[in-house]
Amino acid sequence: MWGISFMFRKWFRRTPLAWRQVMKEKTRLMVAVAGIAFADMLIFVQLGFQDALYDSATKPHRSLEADLVMTNPQFQTLFSVKSFSRERLYQALGHEGVKSVSSVYISSGQWKNPETRINRAILIWGVEPEAPNMRLPEVKQNATQLKLLNRVLFDRAGRPEYGAIAEAVQKHGTLETELNNQNIQVTGLFTVGSSFAADGNIITSDSTFLKLFPERQPNQIEVGLIQLKPGFDPSQVQAQLAKQLSSDVRVLTPEGFAAVEKYYWESQGTIGFIFGLGVIVGFIVGIVIVYQILYSDVSDHLPEYATLKAMGYSDGYLLGVLFQEALLLAALGYIPGFMIAIALYQLTYTATLLPIAMTLSRAITVFIITVVMCSFSGAVAMRKLQAADPADVF
Repeated sequence: MWGISFMFRKWFRRTPLAWRQVMKEKTRLMVAVAGIAFADMLIFVQLGFQDALYDSATKPHRSLEADLVMTNPQFQTLFSVKSFSRERLYQALGHEGVKSVSSVYISSGQWKNPETRINRAILIWGVEPEAPNMRLPEVKQNATQLKLLNRVLFDRAGRPEYGAIAEAVQKHGTLETELNNQNIQVTGLFTVGSSFAADGNIITSDSTFLKLFPERQPNQIEVGLIQLKPGFDPSQVQAQLAKQLSSDVRVLTPEGFAAVEKYYWESQGTIGFIFGLGVIVGFIVGIVIVYQILYSDVSDHLPEYATLKAMGYSDGYLLGVLFQEALLLAALGYIPGFMIAIALYQLTYTATLLPIAMTLSRAITVFIITVVMCSFSGAVAMRKLQAADPADVF
């Protein structure tokens, strides 16, 4: 115990050379902190937008209230959804663990802006009004309204090109416009938001949906929702239904249903490449800034480093000091970058309703990236430090 205590006292009595080096030149320190904060902010924004766009793409899937979801095995995205026979959904009722089932129709329709009279594509969800099975309180509250023909609920978080629908409904209670060239009445609102698949959403009854799409066959649905009895494990029932049902349907968990959509957009490559490129740019910017700061610091104090070498300090000790400076800069620059990113996330959410927020995993990831970025810069700047020759002081 005495030996450990002596080591700690010896460590704390050491001159904090790295700290004093960093704090000596205030202007240089501020430039370094600002540069690292900018690089971190850029990385935070790129990763935040990427996750937010993927979350928005899968938010409609997670809005469905079910223990299991049945789809066409060729389903990839709501942008181009495939149908299957409702008979398969009813067959699932034969399983002892299935409590109830309900169907959902999905298709893209043409919404007419009531002000500009311009048509714009919108995603239409046809649900059973007796059991809408959606994790949206406003949908359940307005379920009785949906029982009436030509009544719809409008997504207030859709694109503004659809018109000031939310404001009109809140002011007057209802709003009339056209959907697929048919008169409809908006009687309520809900919030999901735009995504890759659609700029907005409409929820209506299955009867109104089939009226809007007269060419559709009533027995052809896009999504089947399965509710299980208490005590039954969804993964086990999923595996059993997969064996019992025909291969023309696929049974997924709600998260698996959302994962299919996310994989579709990830596999396209463009989105991941764009945001990945932004992360790389931020990383390079940080490396260049920290390297310039450390290189300038070593150059300005090269005689002092040479003197320390002449006094017997090893290259390893001096290189350790340089690494400590890099880590100090990483920590000091990360904090403002983190705070600015949170502010930008809040601003973005307020303006666009994108589901963007700081997460613990992202905060840790960017901090690790910052440490690697600054450590790499320190490793490059070491070459200048190794040139510090004791003979330079004579």
